[in-house]
Amino acid sequence: MKILSTLTCLFGFMLSAQAADIDVVGLFPGKAVLVINGNSPKTYAVGSTIADGTKLIAADNNSATIEAHGKRQVLAMGQYIHRSAPSSNSSVTLQADTRGHFMTKGQINGGSSVDMLVDTGASVIAIPASDARRLGINYKNGRMGRANTANGPVTVYIVKLDSVKIGDVELNQVEAMIQEEGLPFTLLGMSFLNRMEMNRNGEQMTLTKRF
Repeated sequence: MKILSTLTCLFGFMLSAQAADIDVVGLFPGKAVLVINGNSPKTYAVGSTIADGTKLIAADNNSATIEAHGKRQVLAMGQYIHRSAPSSNSSVTLQADTRGHFMTKGQINGGSSVDMLVDTGASVIAIPASDARRLGINYKNGRMGRANTANGPVTVYIVKLDSVKIGDVELNQVEAMIQEEGLPFTLLGMSFLNRMEMNRNGEQMTLTKRF
């Protein structure tokens, strides 16, 4: 089976209990190739212990599930999450892609994962109607309006999301705009980012929850 290259499949997270950096550099059913704390890549089978209190629970061609001290994290394709040690303010660190964009996986209203692009030019979170329907958002009960896009004006609906979560950062009651057409993925706009401290260091951006 083909092992995905580090350029197309690099993502990871910080396990706060042991401060272990875990990068997933290869995936196939039942196994994952992991880099632990910058050491040489090593193949782990499902059920293997990765570090103290940390195990590989599941793996397939698209993701790996790692359990650390009873808490599970699913690492999805293209995602890089650095989870800081516990503190009064939750934070998440995102890794830029080859184009310099910050893409991540998030959850809306506790549903399945959604691809999100950090966009400081968007006043609110903007969600494609296809994603909204998949997540069970009854957006047509929202306030209807029009928005100007690069492809011209489109119909939108303004709604309030119960929750938006990225890594350990979760916000409640976040305003969003559902766009009927022309939007390939969700834009993580300022209705979320205004409640964050945003710090960029090279190819990484750390978002820390303010309130």
